[in-house]
Amino acid sequence: MKPNSLHVVDSAGRTVGDVALESSAVYCAYSATGNTTGSLVYVNYGRREDFEVLEKLGVQVKNNIVITRVGKISFAEKVANAEQFEAGGVLVYPDPADIPQDPRGLGLYSYTAISEHVHLGSGDPYTPGFPSFNHTQFPPIQSSGLPSILAHPISANVASKLLSQLSGPDPPKSWRGRLPYVTYRLGPSLTSADQRRFRLGVNNYMSSVLINNIFGSVEGKEEPDQYIILGAQRDSWGPGAAKSGVGTAILLELARTFRAMVQNGFQPRRSLLFVSWDAGDFGSVGATEWLEGYLTMLHLKAVAYFSLDRAVLGDDRFVAYTSPLLANLIEGVIKQVDSPKHPGQTIHSQLLRQGRHWKSEIVRALFLNSGAYSFTAFGGVPAMEISFTEDSRPYPFLNTELDTFENLQVALQGRLGVLGRAAAEIAGLMALRLAHDRILPLEYSCYSESTLQFSAQLNKYSKELQSRGLTLQWIFSARGDYNRAADELRRAILNSDESDERLVRLYNMRITRVEFYFLSPYVSATETPFRHILHGRGPHTLGALREHVALLRDEPGRFDEARFRRQLALLTWTLQGAANALSGEVWDIDNAF
Repeated sequence: MKPNSLHVVDSAGRTVGDVALESSAVYCAYSATGNTTGSLVYVNYGRREDFEVLEKLGVQVKNNIVITRVGKISFAEKVANAEQFEAGGVLVYPDPADIPQDPRGLGLYSYTAISEHVHLGSGDPYTPGFPSFNHTQFPPIQSSGLPSILAHPISANVASKLLSQLSGPDPPKSWRGRLPYVTYRLGPSLTSADQRRFRLGVNNYMSSVLINNIFGSVEGKEEPDQYIILGAQRDSWGPGAAKSGVGTAILLELARTFRAMVQNGFQPRRSLLFVSWDAGDFGSVGATEWLEGYLTMLHLKAVAYFSLDRAVLGDDRFVAYTSPLLANLIEGVIKQVDSPKHPGQTIHSQLLRQGRHWKSEIVRALFLNSGAYSFTAFGGVPAMEISFTEDSRPYPFLNTELDTFENLQVALQGRLGVLGRAAAEIAGLMALRLAHDRILPLEYSCYSESTLQFSAQLNKYSKELQSRGLTLQWIFSARGDYNRAADELRRAILNSDESDERLVRLYNMRITRVEFYFLSPYVSATETPFRHILHGRGPHTLGALREHVALLRDEPGRFDEARFRRQLALLTWTLQGAANALSGEVWDIDNAF
């Protein structure tokens, strides 16, 4: 196979120079292949708003090769944004402003590039929405999240050589990084004022590989068909000490600990599953294919999922990327687990001493490359990924050959064991509570607050909507029904006899399925796999509706009334369906049709 390449070409398309790409082992999985030729444009982090800034400045992205920094969003999102703005290719580099690059101070070498996949999705991109088990013979279908443009990672050294040649408009102040002798001009013109351009060649090849997920279990006593799942990917791009090694070690230790507890007489109410996932670095392939294969039963049986990927990246702060349904579990646990950085203090008491509230400091939204994301956004299972992280100096070696145990230990000043133990205790205690409590401690009323905040944001545009004869009444009504259903369920549980196993089972079934209720039934899982209306991606989401409504003020000419009516109707009925399901039996529901 030919290696990936970057050449300098003249106005006639003849090669007049090469730009050396340091390592043939570094690449963007799922990039399109072939060649593209164009001028260079600097696009900051490659977010949608960055491209919109360039559009306002009159900088042409179309058919050019864009250079973007690692950070803020995934490689897949950067490439998808570039494709939407009609770029021909994407080069992604680590800027010293985002990722430390002083090897003497535990940073990347300036000649190191970072690999990452560019599939805007998860799982096998050639069996979107259904499992790629070895006995299936579906016709080949390509995921809508696969890019049609080229992408390749480059080092800071290569980026410096390229960006230093750009002229054109000055960048916004916040776009300036820390590459030496680089002014971060936007391009596409060059300082030499000649007609040279660049040709990017990507020659990646696809190969089918058999992957294996490995399961262990502890069977529950009263509700064995209800699962609390803990998982970690075991593959990585490079040695993967922080990416997958720590999480796998924690997973094995938790499995050993729960097994010892059972041998000593402990009987969990619900079952525990411990899963080692394969092909995680290619878009949570192992986990997503399992979800796709068993989705029809998992939404009835899976109570929650905890991802242990990237569990220890620093020691400054504990964060949890989570479904809101699981957020309140955190408070009780951090009151029991000692802070790794302040012995003798719990994580909770440490935050109190600093005058910080635990929820605002710890709780974060799920993100696309999280090991937990597909469980919630695709499978409708409440999920969480926990991590100890660094504030001032992020761990720089993920997805490189430098992600070694030795480098991780140096970064943590020899305290990997303490941090790993704290992460294991947090995950284990949350799983223990979900496996043990008679009534599941999931905060099912959380989406009432989320939809209330969203309704308030939409209400800002009520005048503009009314002037077009449009109303938000029905989505407000659906939100009210959900709020009442949550309140009624809470009152029913408080006033019930918890020794009544039949009643407990019925309540838990309603609570377990709440996340699944928020998957839109009106979009195809093969075309729009992340169907969750709050955490998903696509035109069916609350975020998409909010962006569309904002056009009424920003760009009224682009507002599409027919599309708005459809978005609003489908969202309203997804939310109303969630309210109806939470209410219980059909005779408890009173809707006007």
